[in-house]
Order: sequence, then structure tokens, then C-alpha cells
Amino acid sequence: NVYVLSKVVNGWNEQIEVLKSNIASTLSSAADNKTLDLIDLIEGVGIDYHFEEEIEQILGQEYGNIASGSNNYKDNDNLHTVALRFRLLRQHGCNVSSDIFKRFKSDEGDEFKQEIVSDLEGLLSLYEAAYLRTQGESILDEAVDFTKPHLAAAAAGAGAEDSTLAERIAHALKWPHRKGMKRVEHLFFISIYEKTQGHDEAVLKLAKLSFNVAQHLYQKELGVLTKWWIELDLPKRTSYARDRLVEVYFWAIGMGCLWKPKYSLARYCFTRVTTIGSVYDDTYDAYGTIEELEDFTAAIHRWDTSMQGIEPKMKIIFEAITGSYDAIHLKYAVSLYLEEARWLDKGYVPTFEEYRRVSSVSILYQWLAFAAFCGMGESAPKEVFDWLFTEPKLFVASSEHCRLMDDVVTHEFEQDRGHAPSSVECYMKQYGVSRKEAIDVLSDLVEENWKIINGELLNPPAHVPKEILLIFLGFAQIMEVLYGDGDGYTNSKTTTKDMLTALLVTPFNV
Repeated sequence: NVYVLSKVVNGWNEQIEVLKSNIASTLSSAADNKTLDLIDLIEGVGIDYHFEEEIEQILGQEYGNIASGSNNYKDNDNLHTVALRFRLLRQHGCNVSSDIFKRFKSDEGDEFKQEIVSDLEGLLSLYEAAYLRTQGESILDEAVDFTKPHLAAAAAGAGAEDSTLAERIAHALKWPHRKGMKRVEHLFFISIYEKTQGHDEAVLKLAKLSFNVAQHLYQKELGVLTKWWIELDLPKRTSYARDRLVEVYFWAIGMGCLWKPKYSLARYCFTRVTTIGSVYDDTYDAYGTIEELEDFTAAIHRWDTSMQGIEPKMKIIFEAITGSYDAIHLKYAVSLYLEEARWLDKGYVPTFEEYRRVSSVSILYQWLAFAAFCGMGESAPKEVFDWLFTEPKLFVASSEHCRLMDDVVTHEFEQDRGHAPSSVECYMKQYGVSRKEAIDVLSDLVEENWKIINGELLNPPAHVPKEILLIFLGFAQIMEVLYGDGDGYTNSKTTTKDMLTALLVTPFNV
């Protein structure tokens, strides 16, 4: 069976090379008014990694023309074209101005023209583009508010005659393109494109074959990780740890560019570190007494591998961690975990500002990013690690986004289990507001952090590669997918199971 499967995969790869050549020719010869749609299609179905140089060259020319004023968004470009160009350029780090949407507003400039409501394709493109907004871009805030109710009505059957357009609208309302996990988005758009009349068979076949080859690689990686996890046997040896290896590997695939086949080592490093880190989280949240945690933390700071006088199950965790973590990050992490455990022990509810200072970092996204970087080869030179240690604005916004989304979704369940106060309880106490009011404020902060993330990606440090920056976008995207309908990490028998099956188990028929 292994031999047969290997031959099948080799056959897929041979077909991929032929299709790549044909599509590259199509991309280079496409008419100007078709090029952007073709790039969007190629990225949407997940085959852009085959054509990175070609896409960057085309979009670079587009941005150069705009910057020089030689192609300042032609007046005859329709809403779809203007919005798509804007979104693609911003996705690729080009800081184009949102002022280009002003011509779609009324003469008074106070609202968008009603005539665009009937242009559902254009309206959807404007909606998707608006989620690339940064702080202070009121026109894009207005675009979200304007498009959302009209698109919702269309998705409910009040205007979208094209069934695939109706599906795309419903999907975008749940997960705008900017917020969706890349690999999940690829699956959706492959299925949509297959149902689209007049679709390009070469593009569709390349998308399916490329997905199948990547899925085969994912399965092999997961097999290696499963063997390691079974040998470690932490869930049984500790009795309380969550057994979430597959969910964590799914998370790894969602980390920015880590879905690409070449980042196999990064997925492996991230999964090992995060899986053990999840056990650590459970230890401090739900298992150890404050006295045990104080002793355990002190032993880690001494780096006392003998763990004299430490509770036996905690010794097991420490032994597992010393094989996967660096001491500097571990000591910092457990100090933050312990501070939260002390809050719970004393019945202390910190101010919201104090909570943000401790807990946004205590979910350890710096640690997890560090693990991913270790497997990214030349994409992560030493300067990248130095940059991460400075806690840059992109990292802070991404980690706080994740913390707040987690809190909004899980706070009631965790309070019932006796966890430390979340941002919801901290905000309620400090400002004397109801639970709903606190959640509304925190949800607004989540959106504000999205704007900061977008802004930072448009103004990157010169010495940090794009692939590194996209890791922090990936953190935010995976949280939207896992926590958009509840806690899909802890309770993975929800829609998360369907996504896992589609991504890791079921290949496309080709």
C-alpha cells in the first residue's frame, strides 16, 4: 500500500509540473482586466506558492503605476476591480490609499451610493477589501457597516441569483477573507470554483492535485508526531491534560504561511512546543495547588532537574518540557502563569490594565512564534529572534487579540471550573458594567487589534521577512476560526472536526 501510494503521489507531482507551466503562461498573457481576477483565483484555491515570483512582479507593477500616478485607478474601473486591486495590493504589503473608494460615495460624501447595492459582486469585493482597514480609516469602517446588511439580505435569498455567489457571501459574512484560516479558505474556494460555470479545468486540477500532495505530507508529519506523543504519554501520566495533538497540528497549518509544503520542520517544531505548552496551561489553570505551583516555579527558575520535593505529576511535565523548550522562555512563562494562579488563590480581580499586561503575554504567543521560527530556516535569521524579544507592536496586537477572543468565548465555562478572572470579569468590576457591556467593549478591542495588525503589516521592519510577519496574522486568523463558533480547541467535536477531516483525511477525487 505504501508503494502504491508513493507511485500515486509521484504521478500527481508529474501532472503538477505540466499544469504549472501552462498556468504560468496564462498568467503572463492574461489581458489587463483579467489579471487581478486570475491572481485572486490562484490565491483563493491555494496554488499561489507555485507562482510567487510572477504574482509579485505583476502586483509590483500595479503598485508602481499607482505610486507614480500613471494608473491612478481609472475612472472606468468598476467597484469590483477597484476593491479587488486594493485588497490584493494590501494583502501583499502595499500601502495603497483607501481614498480610492470616495468616488463610490454620494456627492455630499456622507454615505455610499445606493446604486452600488444592486452590484452584489462589487459589494462583496468592497466588504472584503474593507477588512484590510487600519486605525483611522473611517471610510473602510463605513464600508463594513454599509455592505454587511445588504450582503446578509442577499445571502438570505433576497437578490443573489447566482447560487455560488450566495455561498461566497454567506461564507464571507462568517469569515471575511482577511480573517479566514488560509487552508480552510482554500478548501471552500476549490469547492465553489468547481461549481462555477466556465471554470478553468487546468486551475481546478492543479488546485486539487496540489492539495492532495500537501495532505499526504501532512499525514506523514502527523504520523511522526503521533508516535512521539504516544511515547511521551502525558495525558495518561498526568490524568488531567487535554489530548489535543491533532488540533494543535491543525493550528500549525493555520499559522500564516506554514501551510506551504516547504515549512514541514516549522509545523513539527510548533506542534511539539504547543502541545506540551497546553499541558502546562492546564497544570497552572486547573490542577496544581498554589503551594505546589510556587515550589514548581521556583524549581524551574533554579533549573533543578532533580525536582526534589516536587509533586510527581509535575516532575513528568518538567521532563517533557526540558526536551522541547528553551530555559529563558520557560522561566518567563511560568512566572506569568504563577501570577495568574496567585490571583485565583487570593480571590483577587486585577484591573483591566493589569490583566492586559500579564495575560496577553501569558498565553505565550512569543514562545510559540519562537518555536515556529526555529523551523523556518533562512526565513528566520538571528535578527528575527532579536526583533521578537523586543515585543513589537505586531506581536502585542496579535497576542492580545487572541487573549480577548479566548476570554469572550470561554470565560463563563472557565469561571465555573474555578479559573483565574478573565478580561470580562476584570472589566466588569473596574468599570461597574454588565457582562454584555463588557463583552461589547472587548469585541471592539478585538477589531481594533485587527486594525493594528493590518497597519503593522503595511509598515514592516526592513530586516524582518514577510513570512515571519505573516505568522502573527496567522495567530489572529486561527483564533477567528477556532473560536468564532465557541471554543473549537477544547470542544473539537464541533465544526473543528469537519475541518480537520477535510484538511487531513479526505483527498479530492482527480
